[in-house]
Amino acid sequence: MLNPAAIRGDFPILDREVNGHPLVYLDSANTSQKPREVVEAMEAHYLRHNANVARAMHTLGAEATEAFEGARVKIGDFIQARSSDEVIFTKNASEALNLAAYTLGRRLGPGDEVVISVMEHHSNLVPWQLACEASGATLRWFDITEDGRLDLESAQRDGLINERTKVVSLAWVSNVLGTINPIRTVADWAHSVGAVMVVDGSQGVPQRDTDVNALGADLLAFTAHKLCGPTGIGVLWGRYELLAELPPFLGGGEMIEVVRMENSTYAPPPHRFEAGTPPIAQAVGMGAAIDYLNRIGMEEIAAHESDITARILSGLGALPGVHILGPCEVVDRGGAVSFTVDGVHPHDLMQLLDSRGVAVRGGHHCAAPLHRRLRVQSSSRASGYLYTTPEEVNALVEAVAWSYDFFNSRTGRKS
Repeated sequence: MLNPAAIRGDFPILDREVNGHPLVYLDSANTSQKPREVVEAMEAHYLRHNANVARAMHTLGAEATEAFEGARVKIGDFIQARSSDEVIFTKNASEALNLAAYTLGRRLGPGDEVVISVMEHHSNLVPWQLACEASGATLRWFDITEDGRLDLESAQRDGLINERTKVVSLAWVSNVLGTINPIRTVADWAHSVGAVMVVDGSQGVPQRDTDVNALGADLLAFTAHKLCGPTGIGVLWGRYELLAELPPFLGGGEMIEVVRMENSTYAPPPHRFEAGTPPIAQAVGMGAAIDYLNRIGMEEIAAHESDITARILSGLGALPGVHILGPCEVVDRGGAVSFTVDGVHPHDLMQLLDSRGVAVRGGHHCAAPLHRRLRVQSSSRASGYLYTTPEEVNALVEAVAWSYDFFNSRTGRKS
């Protein structure tokens, strides 16, 4: 059983006070906090081993290359890839999804279709809009049910995925609703018509034991900063056979094989997709974060996440004026809990909670179309992680209740 109280000692920032209150950090779906050993690993790299990779044939260059490629191996093992050559470093998950949309988009044409869902993060929506605009393909999407699940029944009835479908791209776990989507089911459907299955794993990989092959994905994007790693680095995993077919995304150094003035040939994956100096220290930090998570155990992290999410759902759901967006039980549900409070704008609520040391996110969470579908302009979102304690959930619930009463007393509304 995971002990968050013991784990918290690894995260110095959690000892802070904010506005005279102990920090209650419930914005981990936005970015997770970093354990001391991740920061120290990056510091040690810069202070003792800093050099460029793959080019410098001196000792520091060899050390940097070994650390960088070693991180690639750790990441491949973490998601159970068949080879580390299937792991492409990007600057974040958004760039990984743009890479997928651009390279797959080069194979699209008029009459082809790309399928996403209404619950997607903008990073898994806008790149596909651009790809369809450039190619003449058509963008279509899954709707959701009233309880915030993917509406498979309507999609099947309407033939959403069909012989014209070339790409299906879905979030594994919604960053707003917390819904865990049935990726394997959809992937099997996509593969039956010859489509490529792309998965946004940004909210799934940090919380759940990940087996990319069992998941059914052809491409999977995720980011380090949501799994206790640094900002500035993400990953696109892909089946090697597919990656070998795709064109480069960016041009420059390292992604080439032979360059002539007339034309160039390109390196095999993954280097074909890693133009220029990569995020070396960030890769070292991401490798250290994976070592940290592996020591704790992803099954334990997932179980703790479910417990904390259940407490948030129960506590907020019992308050007057609070409305949960998405599933209200933890079955097939991730850790992001979005909600609205009658009469209180999410930005106001965010500031009121911050005055009591509680950090949540307020806004559309880069999912504006989903909020329009839910008939709300924006929402508040609380999200825990492996370091979140039951006491912090209690502090959140008390602060939301206080904020609701405070706001109503100032505006003359009746509670």
